[in-house]
Amino acid sequence: MRPVSLLLFLIATAVSAAETRKPNFVYVFSDDQRWDALGVVQREQGEKARFPWLRTPNLDRLAAEGLRFRNAFVVNSLCAPSRASLVTGQYGHVNGVTNNHTAHPENNLSLPGLLRTAGYVSGYFGKWHHGNQSGKRPGFDTSASFTGQGVYFDCPIEIDGVKRPTTGFVDDVTTGFAMDFIRTNRERPFLMILGLKTCHGPFTPPPRHEKAYEGEQARAVPNLGLKPPYLKTVGPKAAATAAAAPQGLVPTNLGMFRGINSVDDNVGRLLALLDELKLSEDTVFVFSSDNGYYLGEHALGDKRSAYEESLRIPMVVRYPRAVKAGRTDDRMVLNVDPTPTFLDLAGLSVPKEVHGRSWRPLLEGRDDVAWRDAYFYCYFYERGFSVPTTTAVRTADAKLIKYPGHDEWTEVFDLKADPYETRNLAKAPEAADLRARLEAEYGRQATAVGFRIPDFADQPPADGSLPSPKDASEKKSGKKKKKSEPAK
Repeated sequence: MRPVSLLLFLIATAVSAAETRKPNFVYVFSDDQRWDALGVVQREQGEKARFPWLRTPNLDRLAAEGLRFRNAFVVNSLCAPSRASLVTGQYGHVNGVTNNHTAHPENNLSLPGLLRTAGYVSGYFGKWHHGNQSGKRPGFDTSASFTGQGVYFDCPIEIDGVKRPTTGFVDDVTTGFAMDFIRTNRERPFLMILGLKTCHGPFTPPPRHEKAYEGEQARAVPNLGLKPPYLKTVGPKAAATAAAAPQGLVPTNLGMFRGINSVDDNVGRLLALLDELKLSEDTVFVFSSDNGYYLGEHALGDKRSAYEESLRIPMVVRYPRAVKAGRTDDRMVLNVDPTPTFLDLAGLSVPKEVHGRSWRPLLEGRDDVAWRDAYFYCYFYERGFSVPTTTAVRTADAKLIKYPGHDEWTEVFDLKADPYETRNLAKAPEAADLRARLEAEYGRQATAVGFRIPDFADQPPADGSLPSPKDASEKKSGKKKKKSEPAK
């Protein structure tokens, strides 16, 4: 073969190999990180930013080099159900996980199991939190994880189910295991999922960040202190009316944001490794969170219920080979979407049992594809907590929240006019048409996912009573504990 012909042949072969190469998948998600707890979002919000001092340079880099979804949501705002939805692409009433104390069923539909048929190797690292489930994580080829909530420092880690001691900040340690997995499997397509413990209570950052944001406060918002209807019936002060929302600046949970700094650190470590191994171009890197978190909005801490602070999550995707850098997209995406997205990008068909949709047309920047304009949300009552079973339909600009068995608690919000959800329009005559449209959409979306309250979900007390709120204030959530934290 002539030298010029040989050169052209080698170039064509290299191009063909690059075009047919299966992408790697890296999915990193923090715990309880709100959608707006990103530096890039705070800068984008300008004068409306609650935390304008927040800095997340590595997460901002990810957004600058990829696509940031500005309307990303969970289908159940709770740790274990969110993780189960991630790896199955299904709602909890189908995959069997509706609370934090249920083990993940071994026979579930499995993203890593499906990818294995296309030659992928898979690893799960960090927080799993399906009760105290032990052993190698279901469906994955390998795992380095801990039982329950674990602890922030010197946390025992199970390597494929075998417990061993570790030293240091837990997320630094599990990120290290994830990096070792990537190094080991650099020559074959892989799926790596890393669940960080941060920024879950007791909000303990590593020493390198323990003084960050000293003295900072958050901007007050209109829904601070406005109680949800189910809390107005709880406790001896049930008849009290909500106090006027504070103005100006208010104290906030600085421990949470100090922890987010460590999240940013570890994302930076992964980005640097992919660059070092020359894997960045062919790796789909997704950063997200398992659910949102209240910081006093609606008089709440924690998550679970169906207001925006609980439902919305960060969602950033970088895939240099196929995704144009620096884009944002306002279409609605869900945490059941990564499973069908990864399968699609790997060249596999998506099982009909999957509730999510592939982001491929969105990643390609296509505007000619029909996309969802509403979705169904459901949180199932979990024993010992004050949030009742909560269902909702969320559209682009409105929301209907329903509490099964309590029609009197129904809420309707016009999100365009009232983004902080301060005025319930459920009984407002002028909003009758809006409610009717939302009720119809609620029915369509519930049917689409086959919604039901399954027998395996926790049952609320027969008398309909709810316990007083647990950990509903930022003051309580900041206390440090030396042993494993309670499941929340």
